[in-house]
Amino acid sequence: MELLSTLSMKEAKEKTREVFQDIVLKIDKVSILEAVNRVVAEDIISPVNVPEFHRSTVDGYAVVSRDTNGSSETLPSFLNIVGEIQMGNAVDLTIKGGECCYIPTGGMLPKGSDAIVMVEYTELLDDVTVCIQKPVAPLENVLQKGDDIKEGSVIFKKGHQLRSQDIGVLAGMGFTSVEVYKKLKVSIISTGDELVALDEKLEMGKIRDMNTYSLSTGILQDDCIIEEAIIVKDDFSTLKETLEKSIETSDLVLISGGSSMGTKDITKDVINAVGEPGVFIHGIAVKPGKPTIVGRINNTAIFGLPGQPVSAMVVYQTLVKDYIHYIYGLKKVQPYILGEITVNVSSGTGREHYVMVTITEEVEKTWVTPVYGKSGMLTMMTNSIGYICIDQNKEGLYKGEKVKVYLF
Repeated sequence: MELLSTLSMKEAKEKTREVFQDIVLKIDKVSILEAVNRVVAEDIISPVNVPEFHRSTVDGYAVVSRDTNGSSETLPSFLNIVGEIQMGNAVDLTIKGGECCYIPTGGMLPKGSDAIVMVEYTELLDDVTVCIQKPVAPLENVLQKGDDIKEGSVIFKKGHQLRSQDIGVLAGMGFTSVEVYKKLKVSIISTGDELVALDEKLEMGKIRDMNTYSLSTGILQDDCIIEEAIIVKDDFSTLKETLEKSIETSDLVLISGGSSMGTKDITKDVINAVGEPGVFIHGIAVKPGKPTIVGRINNTAIFGLPGQPVSAMVVYQTLVKDYIHYIYGLKKVQPYILGEITVNVSSGTGREHYVMVTITEEVEKTWVTPVYGKSGMLTMMTNSIGYICIDQNKEGLYKGEKVKVYLF
């Protein structure tokens, strides 16, 4: 029997990136309302200063700061009120020494003024006189022109994934559209004589297809398009024909099942039969997910994932997601939580071990507890908040040891 020549997960990621380093995505120009979660294709440069004028950050009085020197509750300064700033209007008013004017938060500073005294530190004596009870320094409570964003500066770099707050910034600067990368088109193929679709009758010995749905939703969360998601039998000719059609329309194909070394595990042979360069990874030193396959046919990436649901999702979260981020040019760090493991966890050396976990938060500590089960058990994923990774050179973890929980 052929033995798997395994790579570490780090080596597998590096090898995959190397093989696909020549891939260049096409660009879409979309409305900013359609741009959330899309990846910026070119640096976005600010056409304006933000703000475009000096503005107040508080409600209060625009003053010449030196007029407030030494002001206190017991020895206040007295200034003449010469006007009031209206929101949304250009200001044609000049403040001179001994004068001030009322200004709301966001209001445009009048000429001559260089600071704002918060209204909490003032007392109105009459319609034209205000008592200043606290000194302010020059530019105190003032947002200067260009303080937030300077004209000509890079707002979002190429490879940035736009969030809802980013869309607001683009709108605030007058952008109606933005250039983003076209979404990757993905086909998902679940293989297995035992698999039945949701609309089929479940007979004894058969199981419901799960991976098609878990992988599809993962693909959607990673800003890709599902070209098709289908089930095929463990048959060489059928899988070969399906894969040939998929690579014509897809940038990425996920084949779930058929990646180990059993008599019906045909994914590797099918990939190599369809086109070149074919399979370049067969076996990764991880648990679960050792028999993972990675190949390339023309410009299409093909990942052969284990059929067991937990194994498939672990490989998706660690390897496939990394590939998608690489192709999009994303520089994302997977979020994690630090905590302490609640029990001893054993692990064999020579491969990274991914353990599904849940967490319990207390006042001063976060406890991390393994979720036990075999890779075919559906509840391992649903009962987990994420996973920990035990290094391939470690024999396990001791109770109380600090760990990183990588969140799903």
